[in-house]
Amino acid sequence: MMSLLLAIALSCVFVTSQVAAEESEVVSYAGFQVWKIKPNSGEERQFILDIKDSYELELWNERRMTRDPIDFIIPPQSQTKLKSKLAERKISYVVVISDLQTAIDNQKTNINKTTSDSKAAYNMDWISYHRLNNIYAFLTYLNTTYPKLVQLINIGSSYEKRPLYVIRISNSSSPGTRPAIWIDGGIHAREWISPAVATYIIQQLVEVPANAKLLSNVDWYIMPVVNPDGYEFTHTTNRMWRKTRSVSSTSSCRGVDPNRNFGFKWGGLGASTNPCQDTYRGTKAFSEPETLATSNFIKGKSSQIKLYLTLHSYGQYALIPYGYDVVYPPDYNDLLALANNAASKFVKYTYTVGNSADLLYAASGGSDDWAKSIGIKYSYTFELPDRGTNAFTLPASEILPVCQDFFPALDVFATKVATCCGAFTTTTTKPLTTRTTRPTTTTKRTTTKCPCTCG
Repeated sequence: MMSLLLAIALSCVFVTSQVAAEESEVVSYAGFQVWKIKPNSGEERQFILDIKDSYELELWNERRMTRDPIDFIIPPQSQTKLKSKLAERKISYVVVISDLQTAIDNQKTNINKTTSDSKAAYNMDWISYHRLNNIYAFLTYLNTTYPKLVQLINIGSSYEKRPLYVIRISNSSSPGTRPAIWIDGGIHAREWISPAVATYIIQQLVEVPANAKLLSNVDWYIMPVVNPDGYEFTHTTNRMWRKTRSVSSTSSCRGVDPNRNFGFKWGGLGASTNPCQDTYRGTKAFSEPETLATSNFIKGKSSQIKLYLTLHSYGQYALIPYGYDVVYPPDYNDLLALANNAASKFVKYTYTVGNSADLLYAASGGSDDWAKSIGIKYSYTFELPDRGTNAFTLPASEILPVCQDFFPALDVFATKVATCCGAFTTTTTKPLTTRTTRPTTTTKRTTTKCPCTCG
């Protein structure tokens, strides 16, 4: 009976947080902690997941392997009881964030401070996290200042009528005719490091002459904030908000997980039917104006876009489709080789490379799976730092190190995309026969003529 009452009480805590968010009251995470719980067996892992379900705990990060740790956010009301339960089973855990609100406050310290250079032409830097208006003003400035290099494209509007901006960077006399790379960030609202890295990439490509080689044979399409409504909500009301801000006709809970809303294997594993869950899939594929506009634009450029890169956090992973289940695409080894090459450029942070569902968990309706399904050969999700010490509250002091560490990998991607119209090696793979067996490969050399097919 006591366990039932505790479960009800904990449920009320999360419902209260949800209602507060809907009423635009600032959500406080004072006393909340983030625990990294480490099972020692499959039985212990299941016990931990049962606790999650019983007490409606929010899972932040899960890995597939039996002994891999699982990250949870633990409300203050449940901490004593859960400590006791884990102690009874001799399951170890580490408190990685002792007070989540303190971590949030520390992360926000530098938000929207201007750069130290008073002559800066825009209020944008990579030593602080920025609100949407600063990001959009930065994109507008680049569009105005470098009209031969930059085009700012409004591809639609969010649920709350904010513009959805893509920036094209090209030094071609005929932009839109060369192979291209797509990069997006901010699909999940609370992953602030993602738009920060995307805007850093934009700045480096546009304003740093030493990076002109990256524009020699490749166009770039970059969308730094796919989910602007959610992103703004994390700044004003609920720092841990993940979803969009659309209103459901069947529930008081708002929003859809954009990365469960894309139209390939939509509604499968890892996608919730509950509108109050963080992984809610929506009423149908592309139900959200943000995912619909983004997918329509990419489809319109799919013959040009040869590499799709979506930035998320956290965990330091380079993830390869498919994510809807442990299934490998026929050209998995091609994708793996390129991802390993890119990851080899990282110095400060080490990334784990592999199949999404195999390394982490199955998640259907993801943007990278969808991009792969429409014919974009090289499709990746990069989960940016860190591995959980700060999680979504990565300090502003880490922004520039993360950006600088990541940027050299783009040379690897650009080289692959730029040279895919010449003679190159392509792999033919044996069709997958089981869910967990990697494809075997044979290799032959072929010559491809333009237009580029990237293999």
